[in-house]
Amino acid sequence: MGIFNKHTTTATSGEQEAREGKNTSSVKSVLEGKLLAEKLRQNIGFVLFVTALGIWYISNGYSMEKRHRERVALEKEVSDLRFESISAAAELMLIRKQSEVIKRIQKEGLTLEESKEPPVKLYRR
Repeated sequence: MGIFNKHTTTATSGEQEAREGKNTSSVKSVLEGKLLAEKLRQNIGFVLFVTALGIWYISNGYSMEKRHRERVALEKEVSDLRFESISAAAELMLIRKQSEVIKRIQKEGLTLEESKEPPVKLYRR
């Protein structure tokens, strides 16, 4: 029946007071900030490193956001310029038509006449 018996050790009253003193002093040190200040002094290098990483992470986020806005603006500008280029090309094709050239010459009142002979190709020897 020794299996079911509880084995308890009794601590002396001095040991119990010491344990309670540790608990109260640790709670007291946490509330006063002594524990945090002590841990901070021990790990100041790591804390500074993590702080620097946090600042770098935030600045990197702002930088990427700025670049994204610039990219969107440039894509919009490229799209606008593409449409402008297509419009200019279509207008140029219209102006180059022979009938349009004749209309503009008559409109300007120039004394130019259309050639009745077909063009001649020149060959290099």
